[in-house]
Amino acid sequence: MACSAFHQNTGTLQYHHQLRQVSSSGINIECGNVSMKFPLKVSKLEIGLSRRGAYTGSERSLRGIKASSSQTSVVDPVSSQSNEGTNDLRKKSSEAALILIRHGESLWNEKNLFTGCVDVPLTKKGVEEAIEAGKRISNIPVDMIYTSALIRAQMTAMLAMTQHRRKKVPIIMHNENEQARSWSQVFSDDTMKQSIPVITAWQLNERMYGELQGLNKQETAERYGNDKVHEWRRSYDIPPPNGESLEMCAERAVAYFRDYIEPQLQSGRNVMIAAHGNSLRSIIMYLDELTSQEVVSLELSTGIPMLYIFKEGRFVRRGSPVAPSEAGVYAYTRTLAQYRQKLDDMLN
Repeated sequence: MACSAFHQNTGTLQYHHQLRQVSSSGINIECGNVSMKFPLKVSKLEIGLSRRGAYTGSERSLRGIKASSSQTSVVDPVSSQSNEGTNDLRKKSSEAALILIRHGESLWNEKNLFTGCVDVPLTKKGVEEAIEAGKRISNIPVDMIYTSALIRAQMTAMLAMTQHRRKKVPIIMHNENEQARSWSQVFSDDTMKQSIPVITAWQLNERMYGELQGLNKQETAERYGNDKVHEWRRSYDIPPPNGESLEMCAERAVAYFRDYIEPQLQSGRNVMIAAHGNSLRSIIMYLDELTSQEVVSLELSTGIPMLYIFKEGRFVRRGSPVAPSEAGVYAYTRTLAQYRQKLDDMLN
């Protein structure tokens, strides 16, 4: 009886959005001043990977990786920018902060197992690392959060934001289906102003380790040889058996960053990404214009935030991945220093 009444009541809700456009690329929905794009189901994703301003890569297949509405919670709170408008938007864009955080230690990190796309949570140490990461970004503005579809990255983002001095609440956006979208809506403008949208995307997942997933790393090296396992783990274009190479991971991660995250930065929004060692290495390769030889030697510590500033179409790294405290981590810009001062004035 109660269940029946609940469904009857939900059927009478007046949803605060309008369906604006349905196309082959997706569904565009406007909600107040925010426009969200939901991708339609596709059987294969073809993307190109190019270095910023260097060259235009040819389209490459993701070799069997599928994208569908049931596999991803990709939401873009602003309409994707057209190529014609990108240059104008870059000229008009203000300074924006980009925070990158590799998730804290997971239960399989602790057990020295290949994890890849297997969805395992954080250890107690990983929880502590996420909280410590939050303290290091507590004075940096965050308007949007992107995470992978895996729980260890999502836990890291959520735990980090509990330490932010602004005290906004991160809310995961659900677009698995129409019911998920409608049932998770917020109908208070005041509440939304105190919230931060969290967008999850499988494209930001760790690279898929294929038949190595779940195997002990030391035992695998003893079985196949140190050189072969090192080649699988640290080469750029050689995948493990039935898995992804770093190059394949970069194709999907960088394409998603360029199509969905970079437009947010161009419009002046401050973004945090909580993801994984290989997906973040791929994005850093794009941001810092690293070669394939340079990126394979790049190591990221768990739970250590890195700060970039996007301004005038350029990304500039402003943070050290190894400093022990906020004071030693970031070279604040004037804008960030003013934001911190406003927090001090507001909260003290």
